[in-house]
Amino acid sequence: MSSADLLKQLAFIQEIDKLKYIQRRTKLFNSDRRENDAEHSWHLAMMTIILARQSDRPVDVLKVLKMVLIHDIVEIDAGDTFIFDTAKNHTNTTEERIAAKRIFGLLPKEQAQEFMTIWEEFEAGETDEAKFARSMDRLEPLLQNVSNNGGTWAEYNIDYQQVMEKQNVHEAISSSIATYAENIINESVDNGILRKENPGK
Repeated sequence: MSSADLLKQLAFIQEIDKLKYIQRRTKLFNSDRRENDAEHSWHLAMMTIILARQSDRPVDVLKVLKMVLIHDIVEIDAGDTFIFDTAKNHTNTTEERIAAKRIFGLLPKEQAQEFMTIWEEFEAGETDEAKFARSMDRLEPLLQNVSNNGGTWAEYNIDYQQVMEKQNVHEAISSSIATYAENIINESVDNGILRKENPGK
């Protein structure tokens, strides 16, 4: 690569430092401090390395790592969308696509295209790698909320059905994680940290 490419790569590296300032709604384990996007991405990368064998089908771990490290970079421009937001759908938005083109566009052309392709694959959620990455993305806040006696569930009056709808991503790639998630959600109801309208059902 040329020296011009190096300057582009360094500009990108400097730009993504801003991810450390994007605050999420969920809080660190057993903490009152909100997590930032960079911390979230790092944790998902570690979870991927540790939990990859829980996948029901073989996944390309390097590709999953790229997905979990890249997927939230667009929030530098678009901001974080709360997973339970009812006003703004938590899917690929126009704002996020514009952000992806700008930020990834700082890189040399070949790398910019690679990052855009990986981001789009994650958003589509169709490949096994994307399914596993999305499973990690949903598992971390679940664990955080349980550790914080309900966390954002209690703060935003989220109920059992809403949580289950967001956690169904695990079924597509890991039966063991899906079972674990369902069990701790039900335990959260039993422990009074997650509201359920009809506990008997």
